[in-house]
Amino acid sequence: MSARTLEHWLAYIERQHPQSIALGLERVLEVHSRLRTTLACPIITVGGTNGKGSTCAMLEAILGAAGYRTALYSSPHLRRYNERVRIAGREADDAALCAAFAAVEAARGEVPLTYFEFGTLAAFHLFAQEKPDVAILEVGLGGRLDAVNLLDADCSVLTSIAIDHVEYLGASREAIGREKAGIFRLGRPAVISEPQVPQSVLKEIREIKPHPLFIGRDFGYEVRGTQWSYWGPGGRRSGLAHPALRGAAQLRNAAAALAALDAMRERLPVAMQDVRRGLAEVTLPGRFQVLPGRPQVVLDVAHNPEAAAVLAANLGDSGFAPQTIAVFGMLRDKDIAGVARAVAARITRWHLATLPGPRGADAGFLSGIFRELRIETPIFEHATVPEALAAARSEAKENDKIVVFGSFLTVAGAYG
Repeated sequence: MSARTLEHWLAYIERQHPQSIALGLERVLEVHSRLRTTLACPIITVGGTNGKGSTCAMLEAILGAAGYRTALYSSPHLRRYNERVRIAGREADDAALCAAFAAVEAARGEVPLTYFEFGTLAAFHLFAQEKPDVAILEVGLGGRLDAVNLLDADCSVLTSIAIDHVEYLGASREAIGREKAGIFRLGRPAVISEPQVPQSVLKEIREIKPHPLFIGRDFGYEVRGTQWSYWGPGGRRSGLAHPALRGAAQLRNAAAALAALDAMRERLPVAMQDVRRGLAEVTLPGRFQVLPGRPQVVLDVAHNPEAAAVLAANLGDSGFAPQTIAVFGMLRDKDIAGVARAVAARITRWHLATLPGPRGADAGFLSGIFRELRIETPIFEHATVPEALAAARSEAKENDKIVVFGSFLTVAGAYG
């Protein structure tokens, strides 16, 4: 195919498989072998239900501060596809992505690839050409059968295990944990920052035989006033400022990142000053992101009950507001009731937005769920996220808060 723009390529790869999600490694392994690309650097793979993106961002920031040339692959994106593929802290440009897509297209022949598989192979091909010092890979869905898992991790990180994507991973933490533990590798470090580890994960550890590092046993953190300290295999790091990413849960993610760096310290040594600088400079849009100005607007991609509970706690810790107005949109196949229930006590008014695409829930559908939950605070319906946000802004006073959440699509809509 001859495609001139990234937009053309993205439209094309979206049509190359009848399903948007089709787990399994057979297709990507076959095409990857044809591409004959090798990523000759340490690989850190990060999986989990929540906290993956934050942990990856912290790893990238700290390693970048230490002078390493990093490669980061993450998903989904908020505004531009380029956000998914980063080299040395910068998004890949359109030309580089188009060339990588063309290489995958030439290699795949008749092998059908999903949008995510196509993009993953393209990212790995680009990384191989760029020759980074370290690659940080965020699992897309699950772990064992996710396309990212075609590469063997030198260190894996499991951030959390909660109920999400039940149609693909199972309806219990035991089933989901089994899938996520599939990123572990024999004899290699496996950092586990989930404090309540399912038995299925422990079983996978016994079978795969990685070198596990458990939070609370092998590494951890302590909060001391406005600072915190980390302890792990590489010793203790004290007097740390809180990460630039907001929210108490980010300390657990930071500890996981530091434990991974401890485990890789012989190959990727970092100094204390690199840790401090990286944590101070890390950025990640849409994770309790507070926009400048008044009224305060908070953006959060929370889209499952566990993440929504963290959002509710962060709202409670962020100071009093006369009103907290929600701009809320979700996908139909998510636990809408569970998310709404987790945050409802913090919200005084709701503006429900229809999300685009076949999976997007419309505002009327959301309203029906709210009625079933007997949420009695005022509820308004809107055709789009921008319309919902404009309505929220029009009624909010200077000291109120507006929180935009429920999906990456919801947060993306708030950017306009």
